[in-house]
Amino acid sequence: MSKIYVGQYSLQIRLTTGVDITSASALLVKYKKPDGTEGSWTATEYDATTGVIYYDFTKASELDQAGTWTFWAHVTFSDDRVAMGEPVTEKIYSEGK
Repeated sequence: MSKIYVGQYSLQIRLTTGVDITSASALLVKYKKPDGTEGSWTATEYDATTGVIYYDFTKASELDQAGTWTFWAHVTFSDDRVAMGEPVTEKIYSEGK
């Protein structure tokens, strides 16, 4: 993957749970920013049988800090079971660096 910069958008992150998410009721990409702030974005199913979800970044304000971010898949099923994917870290760079 090429470098990702603060304020960059028109990119996509794909994450996996490794389980079938066909009956999922909520798909999230959760994140932890370099300053420790945590949050989530509503994700979309990419491949239900392998548990792959994705999120399309559409605003410059979404990736708002330089440093190491952590992302992971979080899926809730209609019977309230939850599946999470392995965390993935990605360094986000300041523009010009």
